[in-house]
Parts: sequence; C-alpha cells; structure tokens
Amino acid sequence: MTISTKTLLKSAALALATLSVPAMVATPAAAQSKTSIAVANYEAAVVKSQAYQTAVAQMKVTYKADIDATNARATALQAELTPLVEAYNAAVQKPGANQTTVQPQAQALQTKRQSGQQELARLQQRVTLATAYVEEQVGMKLNDAIKAAMKTKKVDLVLQPQAVVAREPYVDMTDDIVLELNKLVPTASITPPAGWEPGQAQQQAEQAAAGQQPSGR
Repeated sequence: MTISTKTLLKSAALALATLSVPAMVATPAAAQSKTSIAVANYEAAVVKSQAYQTAVAQMKVTYKADIDATNARATALQAELTPLVEAYNAAVQKPGANQTTVQPQAQALQTKRQSGQQELARLQQRVTLATAYVEEQVGMKLNDAIKAAMKTKKVDLVLQPQAVVAREPYVDMTDDIVLELNKLVPTASITPPAGWEPGQAQQQAEQAAAGQQPSGR
C-alpha cells in the first residue's frame, strides 16, 4: 500500500475541477483534420507540463519526511488490516452466516479502514495542499493554452477523450497544449501562502470578473 508519486500528487479536490474549460478539443498534430476537430486530455496536459513536473521533483525533496512517513504508516496499516480481513472472511464462510452474525467483524474492519485513511490524510496533508497549489497555478492558464493551441493548429472544436467514440491518433493535441502551458507557466511554487485553500484563485478571479460586469437596471 505504498503511496506512489501519482497518488501523492492527486489532490482530493483538483483545482482543475473548478476551472471553466471549453467543452471541447484540439486539432490534429501530424495532419489537419478536415473538420478542424481535435481531442485533448486537459488533466494530462497539466501533469505533463514542465512546471508541474519540476514541482513534483521539488516536492519529493522538500516533503520527503512526509512522504516517507506516509509510506511507512501505509505499510503498517496494511499489516494491521490483514487479520481483520481474515476474521471477516472467516465469519462470512461460517454455516448460517448472515448480516447480523458478521456485523462485529465488518464493523471492526470498516472502523480500522476509516481511521487509517484519516491518519494517512493527515500525514500527507502538506503534500496534498502543495499539489493542489501547483495544479491551480498551472490550471489557471489552461484555457489560454487551449485557445493558443487551437489557433496554432487551426482547430475549431476540441473534445475530451471520453466524448469520442473513435479517432485517428493525429487528432490528439494534448502535447500542443503542454507546449503552450510551458510558455505561460514556466514554473510553479510548491509553497502555498498562509491560509490558502484549493480553488481560492479561481473564486477570486470569478468574483473580480463579476465585479467588472455592468449591473442591470
């Protein structure tokens, strides 16, 4: 149950989820689509950006103690859960077993799992927050990067992969968006300001935009 870099760098509430991103996609990289339509994986673009990758490397050093502590505790918790899982399985396999008879074992297992998850969340809290901060810094420029890539590739419509049934490889312009993100966000800080919370910058941007709109009569 070792916590991988991918796990540690996946915040519970992705800053990307709060972004207002076009419902769409990118243009072909190797060839021009006749319909000027392309696909792009926005989350992958953020993760593949140089700013994000550099931040990951920095976090492995800066938060090494947190990561090591999380991994060690995760391994220990797995060992602690094993006998509870075995007890539950044994109870289920007994003749006449039903929901009532296995309830004590099921409750013990569930309680241990929940407390373990909460403990691990506390141990990796700084890493989770730092990751969300990096994601937000890069994600705030995602729309601009998509628009720039669409203009360069002469694409009119961009779709996300899950919205596509079939496509040719050349219509994926995720890497083109990555190139634009690298220009717009060359670096990202892994140290959130005091009191910072995920989605904060997006909320402030939306409030600022709303304040600039003329009020109706």
